[in-house]
Amino acid sequence: MSEERRVVLIGGHGKVALLAAPKLVERGFAVDSLIRNPEHSEEISALGANPVVLDIENADVEQLAAAFRGAQAIVFSAGAGGGSPERTVAVDFEAAVRAMDAAKQAGVSRFVMVSYSRALVDVDNLDPENSFYTYAKAKHDADAVLRETDLDYTILGPGALTLDPASKKLVIADESGNIDGKAPEADTGKVSRENVAEVITHVVDTKAAVRQTVNFYDGSTPITEAIS
Repeated sequence: MSEERRVVLIGGHGKVALLAAPKLVERGFAVDSLIRNPEHSEEISALGANPVVLDIENADVEQLAAAFRGAQAIVFSAGAGGGSPERTVAVDFEAAVRAMDAAKQAGVSRFVMVSYSRALVDVDNLDPENSFYTYAKAKHDADAVLRETDLDYTILGPGALTLDPASKKLVIADESGNIDGKAPEADTGKVSRENVAEVITHVVDTKAAVRQTVNFYDGSTPITEAIS
């Protein structure tokens, strides 16, 4: 299927996606931002992106595939945002898996998943009664499903998100989110949302880190050198 230079951002009104959309537009991409609330359309348009009203929590594979068809890349940056456990599973796991199936159905091979740095290991270390456990398991399981697909995926695992401006510099962590074998301290295990948006833009634009998981925090290495 022919591709155009178009990206579909799932979770288009999320804080990271709102930062990523204009960066992708600046790189020459047409950006379709999937949003649930039509009242957010004007805000999306102001960023140079195209608002597409589609509730991923309830959209089926065929509806998602129709939105994806012809795109160069899908970016899954949606999340329940601390809602009920049921909604966390519905969005962070079930909708994510449907999006993967839809990408395959639509013939879009490039799929970028925004996860978090300790998604691989938290599920084994947290008490299931911990309020964070449902989210950790949903992200862990969605990432695991994605790794088993034949999609050209990149799983991005940022640390704790901040509102700081983008430094465009990172430190890369290992598969467990550790640096030099140790979990980062609270003050070093952070990354600005705008840096995450920069990373999304970089991996989409350059096709870097295909079939890789990249865990990262704010650091001292330029993104273009840290992720290739």
